[in-house]
Amino acid sequence: MRPVQRSLLPDHATVEPDGSMAIGGCRIDDLAAEFGTPLFVYDEAQLRARCRAAADTFGAGRAIYATKAFLCRAMARIAYDEGMLLDVASGGELAVALAADVPADACVMHGNNKSFDELRTGITAGVRRIVVDSFDELDRLDVLHGEGVRTPGGASPSVLLRITPGVHAHTHEFIATGQDDSKFGFNLGNGDALRAVGRATDSPSVDLVGLHCHIGSNVFEASSFAKAAEVMAGFAVPLDLPELVLGGGLGVAYVDGEEAPTISQWGSVLLDACTALGVRSAVSVEPGRAIAAAAAITVYTVGTVKRIPDVRTYVAVDGGMSDNPRPVLYGSGYETFLTRAVDAERPLVARVVGKHCESGDVLAFEASLPDDVVVGDLLAMPVTGAYGHSMGSNYNKIARPPVVFVADGQSRLVVRRETVDDLLATDVG
Repeated sequence: MRPVQRSLLPDHATVEPDGSMAIGGCRIDDLAAEFGTPLFVYDEAQLRARCRAAADTFGAGRAIYATKAFLCRAMARIAYDEGMLLDVASGGELAVALAADVPADACVMHGNNKSFDELRTGITAGVRRIVVDSFDELDRLDVLHGEGVRTPGGASPSVLLRITPGVHAHTHEFIATGQDDSKFGFNLGNGDALRAVGRATDSPSVDLVGLHCHIGSNVFEASSFAKAAEVMAGFAVPLDLPELVLGGGLGVAYVDGEEAPTISQWGSVLLDACTALGVRSAVSVEPGRAIAAAAAITVYTVGTVKRIPDVRTYVAVDGGMSDNPRPVLYGSGYETFLTRAVDAERPLVARVVGKHCESGDVLAFEASLPDDVVVGDLLAMPVTGAYGHSMGSNYNKIARPPVVFVADGQSRLVVRRETVDDLLATDVG
């Protein structure tokens, strides 16, 4: 197997004279020695560039970073500083954004089952928009309005209605969201969407300013987004509301041979389609994976190489499904390589596994690695900047890894490694 495809590595990844990897001028072996492994390493300049690309493509206030992909205070500040708003899907995500000094008015509040407390917090903080997902949520907003809950300016909250357009995206069923059979939104086909518009329009509890849809995550085909725009335009144009949000979901390449549209290409497809369809509403999007995924690698230390003749070779590392559950959840594919030999051929086919008490604790089902992989090697997995840290867990009471940003030869710790004290902090005995 050929060396790892350079296009899968962060933008500012380089190979040192001895064949080792560096990102942003920082050697990976030095970072591992300083911060330990497992370790998330992010190319900060790439994060900033992707945020700027989204803001430039869609315009001021029209590119909204989906924080569920990856969120910490440093990431929230980068997205906001580079011209994006923030999409928060829980009270916790909102709290992190606010703790990063992102104004509430730069946050759009999502979630399919927001609690009274989350809605109350969002309204009183003054979030920019609340994306309403159900009639039950409209009921809750009515109750809060009756209790006198208002925005800081004394008004009812501005809301978008999430519409399920009946568009099937070509992605894994667990991350497809636009089809009729979905837990998200008001169904367009059965008339719920139109009924929701009527109710919100007549309600003093909310100020209806637009519509929202999202067809799924890691979608590669631009035609799927164009189809969603077509369906939503048919519904939205007659209503002539100020805003139309077409969600996120733009895919990224994870393994050799995959290709995905760039943010600017995606924007051209969506914006051109909306113009052709007569959409007068301001069009917004919510990229997350496309901003963060390719900017990071995860670095592990190899602890076991188990060669079972005529069966399989297992390479076990010091992380696993607790720092990247996507292979277990979705069968997601990733590339692997050794940071000491970035350009080495990778003829060994092995199963890269973690240290959890599960046979299913797999990071790469058929990984390509150099034949000379040994215990103590640093093994890296690229394109782990989205849905790794954010979906991490403490299964087997494993402490979650740290996150380091690198740029211009400098590294900075933005999320420290958890400790045993952290694991015990909420255990009251």
